Parts: sequence; C-alpha cells; structure tokens
Amino acid sequence: MAGLLSPTEADSLVRGLKEEIDLPIHLHTHFTSGMAVATCWEAIKAGVDIVDTAISSMSLATSQPPTESIVYMVKGTPRDTGMDLALLTEISDYFAEVRKKYAKFESTLPGVDTNVLAYQIPGGMTSNLVNQLREQNALNRLPDVLKEVPIVRKELGYPPLVTPTSQIVGTQAVLNVVTGERYKIIPNEVKQYVKGYYGASPAPIDDKVKKKVIGDEEAITCRPANLLKPEFEKAKKELDGKAKSDEDVLSYVLFPQVALNFFEMRDLKRKGLNSNENALVAVAAAFANQMMNKTKTTRTTELQVARKPSSGLSPWALAGRQDLMRAGQV
Repeated sequence: MAGLLSPTEADSLVRGLKEEIDLPIHLHTHFTSGMAVATCWEAIKAGVDIVDTAISSMSLATSQPPTESIVYMVKGTPRDTGMDLALLTEISDYFAEVRKKYAKFESTLPGVDTNVLAYQIPGGMTSNLVNQLREQNALNRLPDVLKEVPIVRKELGYPPLVTPTSQIVGTQAVLNVVTGERYKIIPNEVKQYVKGYYGASPAPIDDKVKKKVIGDEEAITCRPANLLKPEFEKAKKELDGKAKSDEDVLSYVLFPQVALNFFEMRDLKRKGLNSNENALVAVAAAFANQMMNKTKTTRTTELQVARKPSSGLSPWALAGRQDLMRAGQV
C-alpha cells in the first residue's frame, strides 16, 4: 500500500506462494516509491495471477502503475491480456477530463517520493494527510507530519498502515503537529484502539502513551466482537414485518431511514398503486429529501415540483427526475 515491495522481493514472494498454495495470487502496490512497474513486471514473470493498475491518466504518484504500460509490456507473451490499447486510450482521455474537475482536491506530492521508503506511509493515507492539513491551513506542516507518523506508529505498537488503523495513526500525528503538543487532543478512535477494540497491537503500546490515552483503564484482551450484544433479532422485531429477507434487516441496520423509505415504496409498487400519483409522489419526495438532506424550504419546493404530471413514473423514477431537475438537466 506504500509501494514498498521491491521487484526482487516480488519475484521471491510470488514464487514462494505459488509453490506452497494453490490459490490465485493478487498483487496490489502503489507507485509512490517509483518501483511499481518493475515490481509488477517481476511478479508477472514469477506467475502472479492479477496485478492492480490504474488507467494512465489516473496513475502514478500515490496511485497504481499505468494499465496501458503493463498491457503493452506483456503483449505478445504468454501473459498477453488481449486488451485493446486503442480503447484503453479512449478511457484514459475521458478520465483525464474528469480529473480536471477535482484538481483542487489533489495532493501537491511529487510523482515519486523515495522518502516513503523511510516513513512507509501508503498512498491513500498520504492523500488524507494532505487534505486534513489543507483544511487546517497547515499544508506547510506536511514534512513535520510525515516525520511524526512513524513515531506515533511505534508508540501505538506498530499497527499496520492500512485502513482503518492508518487513519488512526495519521490523524493523531496531524493533531500532534498542528496543536504543538503531543497527545493534547486524542480522537475516540485512538482511545478505542488502545483499549483493544481493534484487536491486539502487533507490538506493546508505549506505557506513557497508554497512560495519556486511557489513564488507569484496562484494555480488553478478548475478541472485540465477543462484547457486542446480538442486534439482528432486535432490528427484525423493530421492522414489524417490513423486512422480507435477511438482507432487508441488514439494510435497515446500516441505513435505517433510507431502508424504511425504500420498503415503503417497494410495498406500494407491489400493491399496484402506481396510479395513485399523490401517494407515490409523497413517498418519492420524502425519499429524495432524506437522501439529499435538504432544508425545510427546499423540501417544500421539491414536493411542489414532484406534483407535476409524471406520466406514470415509478417512485424511483420520480426521485431520479427530481435530482435531474436540481441539476438543471431536465
């Protein structure tokens, strides 16, 4: 995730795995260190089954190696992908234009940053650090944060720098630098991690840091999920027959209000009430409002718009048409 896998290591790793297990080997690496293309090439020669790439206009830097380059490198070999380079170019051109719309969200990091070999921060984490600092008008402190990250990681027992623990370490490092006092502000996620709710740390957590974070409180030593109370049957009971499957119950647990609106619209459709314009419009408008989190004034306006003749559109189509109206497309 930080582009730390070297070509030589990729070769030995893939060959070793292929000898020991009969499963597809999937390689994911980032370009940050500048080694990704060579790493993928050596892995391919060693027999890797899948390598992750990004279309060229979205590749390099903290992203993945370019798709077209890898496709061309294996062209005419037993590992030829058969992909059409002309079509890939069309895709790249399209996303080159899309990318321009999000330029202000991009990091200011160079195309290759060999410092990653020292601070070992993955690409996605680097982008988040830049955004966090930009929001605090402290982008100039990025070098300080990059130095702080490995220190925090060591103090927290070397958690892996992948989601979610990468964000836990990164956020604490940003706070340490921006506030000017280490661990002056401690996010709840850091407290939960130190308490053991993300599992046991790979190495012992620094005693002084542990004291700052949770005081005299003892960390758990069991599997965190064992402490959770069963919620499925409770949620199922709350739905009072509205759920038609286990998937419906899970949808409700994850997105309560959206799921309830969906169930209501689905029931109307099943009962053949498509001709009941007012009922459908009311449900569609409520659904759209929940999704868009609009103000009271906006909700009233949308409901008035939705009451216009709809040619028998379904509630899903009505909600979609409202979105288009807001975007000025219809």
